[in-house]
Amino acid sequence: MEGRASEVVRRECDILVIGGGPAGSTVAPILAGKGYKVVMLEKAHHPRFHIGESLLPTNLPLFERMGIADEVRAIGMEKWGAEFVSPHHDMPQSFHFADAWDKSMPYAYQVKRDEFDEILIRNASRKGVEVHEGCKAQAIEFLPDNSAVVRAQHDDGREDEWHARFIVDASGRDTFLANRFQIKHRNPKHNSSAVYGHFANAGRHEGRAEGNITIFWFDHGWFWFIPMMNDTTSIGMVTWPYYMKTKGERSLERFFRDGIAMCPALAERLKDARLTNAVVATGNFSYVSERNHGSNYVMLGDAYAFIDPVFSSGVMLAMNSGVIAAEAIDICLRRPAKAAAALKRFDRQMKHGPKEFSWFIYRVTNPIMRDFFMYPKNIFRMKEALLSVLAGDIFGKTPIWRSILMFKLFYYIANMIQPRRAYMGWKRRRFNIRKVDEAVLYNA
Repeated sequence: MEGRASEVVRRECDILVIGGGPAGSTVAPILAGKGYKVVMLEKAHHPRFHIGESLLPTNLPLFERMGIADEVRAIGMEKWGAEFVSPHHDMPQSFHFADAWDKSMPYAYQVKRDEFDEILIRNASRKGVEVHEGCKAQAIEFLPDNSAVVRAQHDDGREDEWHARFIVDASGRDTFLANRFQIKHRNPKHNSSAVYGHFANAGRHEGRAEGNITIFWFDHGWFWFIPMMNDTTSIGMVTWPYYMKTKGERSLERFFRDGIAMCPALAERLKDARLTNAVVATGNFSYVSERNHGSNYVMLGDAYAFIDPVFSSGVMLAMNSGVIAAEAIDICLRRPAKAAAALKRFDRQMKHGPKEFSWFIYRVTNPIMRDFFMYPKNIFRMKEALLSVLAGDIFGKTPIWRSILMFKLFYYIANMIQPRRAYMGWKRRRFNIRKVDEAVLYNA
């Protein structure tokens, strides 16, 4: 049913999903498969550009479950490991997922997100989800009967009102609900910005290592180097906002290239490369919301929290949040007496991923932590456990946690043995994450 631009068309569904990225396109088809009428609103039209191209091995079993494994394989560059390059160490260090605790997930993929996200949203449509692209959620009202009404506008001006029993906020960095509830906050423990673009003819490793992600540390943060299919390589500079403020009158591309020049190992691999798209910047990379659910809504993936892309955890955490949300929502709607317990379990699982990754993220630029990454030891199976974290294997039954605890203990001991170095690293980090005026930082 269509209405003129001046009319509001009123519709109903069981579950309304706001956002058609990895989180929304995971939860929606699972719930549709359980017999619910599921509607998804996506403000853009797929395919659309998105950053975050590096996946983790734990994504692959989920692709099989969703029936999209072959489609993802067709667009994916195999990623068998990760390489870390430090200007303070003589040799790079490579980690291979096959050496993780669980040997059954030895690789992942690097993907162009426009292609990957389109696979996900088309799969949702095939599985019975009513998908509306070019339709942006504008406002929400929660009703006394524990339902909700969302007003949305199409690109052509038409407006719909969706009356739903349950709301899923999978709006990513738009943080639809967190903004309206005013519960989104800058993460006081982290603060980073990013500048990124795609290159052709970048220097890659040979053989199986061609698709490995490389992390390059430099004085003001770190760079990612993500090889993808068809001679496309994603390069991103994740840096502290104070350094972004030094951009001045330079164009964003000039600022980006000047940053690359400060990282000789990366500059060498890009000496014959050419930029193939406009450079993009984003700020306020690290934030968290006060809560991730209510009695009739949940907030998934980046709509709830985001820390830092250094371990490529974003897509995995988003899709996993869709899986656990589907279970909780099904219980809420079918067995209301158990809803509170289901949402409590959802909350615990949602916080687990960011908590485990954030411990490493907050310390990854610390010189002592760099040493641990550049000279890994497998005492108490610590390296295997660390690799399991890097692979995203943090939600299953793999018994890594005692070894992770030992890794953290060794790290704290190293800090006590090197108190001056530890103090200087802490002091530098406090300087790095301080808040700056970001209003003028991201203009091209």
